[in-house]
Amino acid sequence: MSPFHLTRTLAEDATDAALRADVHRGLTGRPKTLPPKWFYDAHGSDLFEKITELPEYYPTRAEREILLARSGDIAAATGARTLVELGSGSSEKTRHLLDALTDLHTYVPVDVSGSALTQAGQALAAERPGLDVHALIADFTAELTLPDTPGPRLVAFLGGTVGNLLPAERAAFLASVRALLAPGDALLLGTDLVKDEEVLVRAYDDGAGVTAAFNKNVLTVINRELGADFEPAAFDHVAVWDTGHEWIEMRLRSRSAQTVKVPALDLAVDFAAGEEMRTEVSAKFRQEGVRAELSAAQLDLTHWWTDGEGRFALSLSVAR
Repeated sequence: MSPFHLTRTLAEDATDAALRADVHRGLTGRPKTLPPKWFYDAHGSDLFEKITELPEYYPTRAEREILLARSGDIAAATGARTLVELGSGSSEKTRHLLDALTDLHTYVPVDVSGSALTQAGQALAAERPGLDVHALIADFTAELTLPDTPGPRLVAFLGGTVGNLLPAERAAFLASVRALLAPGDALLLGTDLVKDEEVLVRAYDDGAGVTAAFNKNVLTVINRELGADFEPAAFDHVAVWDTGHEWIEMRLRSRSAQTVKVPALDLAVDFAAGEEMRTEVSAKFRQEGVRAELSAAQLDLTHWWTDGEGRFALSLSVAR
């Protein structure tokens, strides 16, 4: 069995403090918002896995298609000896990359969930003799300190998750990734692409209602963790395409005038009938926009791969 290391750089109480701060800021803001990262408790993660299997939800299948077709090209272009995966979760789709990166010495999965990291990391260490797995419990949107591992490094940020960041947040995130890299190291970035509005909205508002349950799960998380009295059935799931920003917004719309109490924050929050609270932004991209954002972070786009239908892209960029 290969070495498996687990390092925590996220304080034990950091998640609770971040939840409190996000909920207070979001529920007292105008308009009201909640960050999408709070969807993902155990139940929310299970719901998202179901979403990825829905016929309407194409990004996961499209990205897997590209990884299957292009992992060899990625390996040849990078010669990576260390693979760092941000938001690694179960590390399932990364196995295509791990198979192709024949010179790989160390895999560094980064996630806020210690249980997911331990389960995935130990499985990979058992399966792959000679691969050093060094898992990090950390928030990849904050400053990261990586273990001392051999270069070249390849940082992978897959799934289109970068689209959940607002433009200023994306700029800060890409700059923080560049800070992890030496010149010649690379970033592999998954981005969902601009396409027909109907296709996009269906992907975030499926006929079976799985995405609606996923969206409302954030209310269940706040109820459990902060003692709130949200009634999920009192809100409707809404998904809309914002043409100007070229992003999908998921929202929760209050079905009636109501007041929600959040005892842990000593907060009472009024919702008007029909008032909408934004729970997720999912930006869609064009190649030139991605190139410009990477360049601003001192990363040069060198490869651009899409699936057969041009729905999703993986880009490879190299640190200057």
